[in-house]
Formats: sequence, structure tokens, C-alpha cells
Amino acid sequence: MFITFRLANSISVEVLQQLRTEAEIIEANLINISDPKERDEQVYQEQRRFFSKWDTALNMAQSGYFWLRDPLIAQLLTESLQYRDGKVYDLIAYCIMPNHVHVVYTPLPKSNGDYHAISAIMHSLKRYTARESNLLLGRKGQFWQHENYDHVVRDETELGRIIRYILNNPVKAGLAEHWKDWEWSYWSVEQS
Repeated sequence: MFITFRLANSISVEVLQQLRTEAEIIEANLINISDPKERDEQVYQEQRRFFSKWDTALNMAQSGYFWLRDPLIAQLLTESLQYRDGKVYDLIAYCIMPNHVHVVYTPLPKSNGDYHAISAIMHSLKRYTARESNLLLGRKGQFWQHENYDHVVRDETELGRIIRYILNNPVKAGLAEHWKDWEWSYWSVEQS
């Protein structure tokens, strides 16, 4: 599972409106594709393209909150992501950016055989880190944006592409020259 979540108010209202308008146009065009297989493939391609636009908007944001730049907050998030590894998911990779987080994990089965729900995992992670971050920052109020971007990884090829994408996000944003230089990135293969 590939998930991106962001700080509250991390994208300006104007940019959000532009992205929403574009999404509505794309959706209207995709509905007109009669072949279900072709439509599914086009939806997949448009989702990839559109995600990249959202991520670019987050990387280029000049306003909003950037609390994840604070090493104490980034460390709290790192520890929270690592804490859940082996308990509710197998953690594959993550990257903590100044105003958003990318994470790739595989949910683990519970004792009854059902898998830990992504919504429950994210609710727990965001609730805990919001509360603790607000304490560290001496503030109250919404910390995380309510929604997440989540995507089921189709195969190993896509998994590799996603991992490269998120690990290179700090490089793309001009925050590091190489992904290994970014303190707030993790890849399980690198740890082995």
C-alpha cells in the first residue's frame, strides 16, 4: 500500500481549486470511454499523473505549515512509523517531507485472519502524532489534513517505481543531492 498524507492547510485554496477543477474535467472525460479495460487503464494513468501534480504542489508550497521540518516532529513521526512495523504492517519505505509524508507498507493480518484496515492504521498514526506534535509545538488544533492519498500497489515493478519516487522526493524538491542524504527517508532493503 502506498499512502501520502499531508499537514492541514499545506496547499493554498487557489491551488486546491485548480486541482479540483482539473480532476472534474478528467473524470468527465474518462466516463466517456466505453471499453472498460481501456477506461481502467486510462484511470490508472490519470491517477498517476494527477498524483504527481499534487505532490509537486506540496513540494513547491510557499505558504501553509511546514512543521515536519522541525527535527523533533520528524523524529516523532519516524519513531511512530517504525513502532507500527511488525505490529500492524510491514514497513517498506517512507519519506518525511516538510509538509507531507509518503509511506509504503503491507498491512499484516490480525489474529482473526482479517488484515489491519488502512483506515485504522492511519487514524491511529495521525491521531497519536498530531497530539504529540501539538504538545511539542505548544499549539492546539488540526495538525493533519483529514484525507490521505492511498493506492494499492499492483506488482513488483510498480512497487520499485513508487519506492524510487518517494525516496527521490527530497532530491526533486531540492532538499538533498541524493536520497541517502535525506535524514527522514527509510527503505527496508537498505537496512538489511
